[in-house]
Amino acid sequence: MSHTVVDGTTAGAAVPPPHEVDECRGVLRVYSDGSIWRSNKPSFEVPIRDDGSVLWKDVVFDAAHGLQLRLYKPASPSTLAKLPIFYYIHGGGFCIGSRTWPNCQNYCFKLASELKAVVVAPDYRLAPENRLPAAIEDGYAALKWLKDQAVAEEPDAWLADVADFSRVFISGDSAGGNIAHHLAVRLGAGSGELAPVRVRGYVFLAPFFGGTVRTRFEAEGPKEAFLNIDLIDRFWRLSIPVGETTDHPLVNPFGPNSPNLEKMDFDPILVVVGGSDLLKDRAEDYAKKLKKWGKKVEYLEFEGQQHGFFTIDPNSEPSKKLMLDIKKFITENSI
Repeated sequence: MSHTVVDGTTAGAAVPPPHEVDECRGVLRVYSDGSIWRSNKPSFEVPIRDDGSVLWKDVVFDAAHGLQLRLYKPASPSTLAKLPIFYYIHGGGFCIGSRTWPNCQNYCFKLASELKAVVVAPDYRLAPENRLPAAIEDGYAALKWLKDQAVAEEPDAWLADVADFSRVFISGDSAGGNIAHHLAVRLGAGSGELAPVRVRGYVFLAPFFGGTVRTRFEAEGPKEAFLNIDLIDRFWRLSIPVGETTDHPLVNPFGPNSPNLEKMDFDPILVVVGGSDLLKDRAEDYAKKLKKWGKKVEYLEFEGQQHGFFTIDPNSEPSKKLMLDIKKFITENSI
């Protein structure tokens, strides 16, 4: 008795349903047939704390990819002087997260209010549908949008009336910190290609770097960490270019094929990490190497704090201290 084979399966034979092969914080599921399921809900269900003291709105910055950014500004600025611009690029291992998630929005309210700044929170394409370098390209597109506003004959008055385009700071949280690093490398000191926009400094909040060799804290740190080693590995597996390793230049700033950072000029950088964050060693190593090479880098480690402590509880004492440190960094580098 013969069987007809169709697309590699025997006609009439039951095709097993696809099964889940990867899952990220309950909002992303990847199946064996390559299909993707995404939740329209955030993985952090916290109340949005919008008391009206900060105004906000959404703007499309890349119509081709359907990408938006969210703008924030104090409702009642305490001064007539124009305000610095502070980019906040969200985290999520390049696979999850959004400017619309309440934890992100609440932190941006806090940043705009406490820093007395215009906050720009861009989205970017997510993996595995859009693997790296898509997210980094989108980070650059969000900066290019700001340059377009700065030179436009009719800029968005909501932004242009209060924003100082010559005082821009780029921060990124986790995966966003990785994006911010690559923007710093691309733009170099002075950010000439964005003129009249001028980047004055970068704030890397628990930057998401990796490598094929485990650091000591990755190997020996707490297994119950908020960002545990299994999730770190999963994020990289889903986001790096197919066939590559975590020594890829987009992952490991000091990998075998990464650009030589010693020979590059950078604007000032503030590197921040929690003392219980499994990414701690990589952040510290990054700051130490750049400092040794003469770059203007400051490293802050918050003892006992987990990955993302500043958004998980923006009102904790360490989070309040960090906000003051960021404010000081902005003031010192605005001259």
